[in-house]
Formats: sequence, structure tokens, C-alpha cells
Amino acid sequence: MFEIKVKTTFSAAHNLKNYRGKCERLHGHNWVVEAVFQYTHLDKEGLAVDFKIAKEILIESIEPLDHAYLNDLEPLKKINPTSENIAKFIYDSVKARNKDLSAVSVWENDTSCATYTEG
Repeated sequence: MFEIKVKTTFSAAHNLKNYRGKCERLHGHNWVVEAVFQYTHLDKEGLAVDFKIAKEILIESIEPLDHAYLNDLEPLKKINPTSENIAKFIYDSVKARNKDLSAVSVWENDTSCATYTEG
């Protein structure tokens, strides 16, 4: 099995609903997003997927989030814009463009991240 990982970043603000603590107030993060793709075979050039293509898919998927107030975006408007829900939102967007996606991790800071994977 081959794993390909690509990363990108975006900046956005949010506040957590029904939360008691600092995060209930409006605040922002410089989020780091990592997408992991899994392949069983390589193409004739010896690539699972071109890093450039994988990164373009990820960048296109996070574009609506960049410099946004996440609480106002669909479908995050209807749910709490936690790192967990943001990871699933990005996962669904990337998966629609590449079925070989296996996981998306969203880092709020250097020490805290949420990962979404199916199953």
C-alpha cells in the first residue's frame, strides 16, 4: 500500500457553540490541513498520484474556508465548527474529487489536531 500526503494552510475565524470557555468567543486559527491518499498500485511512471494534482485538489477544497467566518458557511452554519467537523467537511469535498482519499487531518495549532477517516 502506498500513502501520499499533502498539506496546505488556511486562515479562518470561528467560535464554538454551546461551549464553556475561551473558545466560545470569536477567535481565529492558521489551520494546517493534511490529506492522505492510499493506492495499491503505481502508474507506469512509478507514481501513485502526482503531488501537484493531490495538492491542487486539497487547495480547491479549502478555498471556501480561507479568510472566512466558519460559523456562517454551509454546512458548518448548521453544526458546530469544531476541528472534527471541519475535517469531515474537507474530507467530503476532497473525496468527491479523488476516491483514493483515506484521511484528512486539521491542525488548529502545533499540538492539536482532529482527523476524519471513514470506517
